[in-house]
Order: sequence, then C-alpha cells, then structure tokens
Amino acid sequence: MLDLTMVQKLAILAIPVLLAITLHEVAHGWIAKLRGDSTAWMLGRLSLNPIRHIDPIGTILVPAVTFILGGMLFGWAKPVPVNSRNFRQPRSDMALVAVAGPAANLAMALVWALVIRFSMMLGDLSSSIVWFILLAGIAGMLINSVLMVLNLLPLPPLDGGRILAGLVPPRWSIMLDRIEPYGIWILVALLFMGGLQTILWHLINVVNVVLLPVSGLSAGQYQGLLAVLLGN
Repeated sequence: MLDLTMVQKLAILAIPVLLAITLHEVAHGWIAKLRGDSTAWMLGRLSLNPIRHIDPIGTILVPAVTFILGGMLFGWAKPVPVNSRNFRQPRSDMALVAVAGPAANLAMALVWALVIRFSMMLGDLSSSIVWFILLAGIAGMLINSVLMVLNLLPLPPLDGGRILAGLVPPRWSIMLDRIEPYGIWILVALLFMGGLQTILWHLINVVNVVLLPVSGLSAGQYQGLLAVLLGN
C-alpha cells in the first residue's frame, strides 16, 4: 500500500482545506448580501482568495497539530462579518445565512466525490498524478463532510447554534447568545475528551451513504484510501 510522508499528506490536504473554508465563508457572505446585509461584500470578504479568510491559529496551527497528533482534523476560518440589523427578518435571515456554510460544504463534498469517480476512470493507479487526484478527492470529501457535520452542531457560535437560535422562541435565543462567547472552548473540550468524535464519525458515515455512490467507491475502498491518507 502507498506510504505517504507527512509533507505529501499536507500537500494533498492543502487545496481541499483552503477551498472548503473559503467557499464556506463566501457562502455565508453571499446569502447575507442577498438578504440585505452588504457588510462582508464591502469589506472584500466575498472573495475566492483564501488569504482573506485564513485565521493563522484556526486555519493553520490547530488543523496541523490535530492532524499530526492523529486526532479529528479540526479548525476554523476567520468569520465573515454579518450585521443582522440590516436584515428584513433578522432571526430567520440569520438562520438562512448560517445554513449557507454547511450547504456549501455538502456541495463541495459532492464535487470531490465526482473527482474520485473521474480519477478511478483514468485507471492508471501506478501514476503519481492519478494517485494525487484520487487522494485529493478523498481529502475533499472527508474535510467537507467533517466541516458540514461539525458546523451543524447546535452550539453557538457554530452554524447549527445560529440555525437553532432562529427556530426557537426569542427568550431561548437570548440564552444561546449568552453561551456564544464560551461555545468554541466548550467544543474544543468535548473534542479532546473523545466522546464527541465518536458521534461525529457516526454522522459523517451517514453522509457517506449519499456520497459514496457518487464517488463510485465501496465503503471498504473508501476506508482503505482514508487509511492511506490519514495513517501515521
């Protein structure tokens, strides 16, 4: 089985990671603009340039450390600024903005699944280029699935928390707002305790029920290629 160096693994992961975080944030800003808030657009955040969305700690340091340590690939981008006071219906419009990020990740996961199918059609797995395309597809499918599932957790400031805030009665929404400053630390603690990772992997496997038929891979083939990419 192909044995990748850490540098090769990071090179394969780089493009899928940058695309995943960039389009996730652009999707938030684009829907916000459609609903009446142009804050992200005026600040130049509706850009496909990943540098505009990179958080040095959340986008580079934390994902690299968690990947090297063999844990859940975890990180975050610089949030797109949104001013809900510009919305016609602030609570429901904010929920729509929140949905846009995970929806973009699902769309990208499907595109990467098609990349996998294309690479398998090329047939020559002895070619390093074909291997790179195939493993980039695996990485893209995984990263976008992880980002989608993770962001849909009903914990502010994650997208799922903002969606929940738009659905519950206003007094409950106020309680969620009070949790938000501590939400990221709660999430990090839950991830490093280990129990949440198990739940997330089960949810990601549910997403794979949709993605794997698109990719043309069996569950066993996918797990084998994932072991090549993530194996230490």
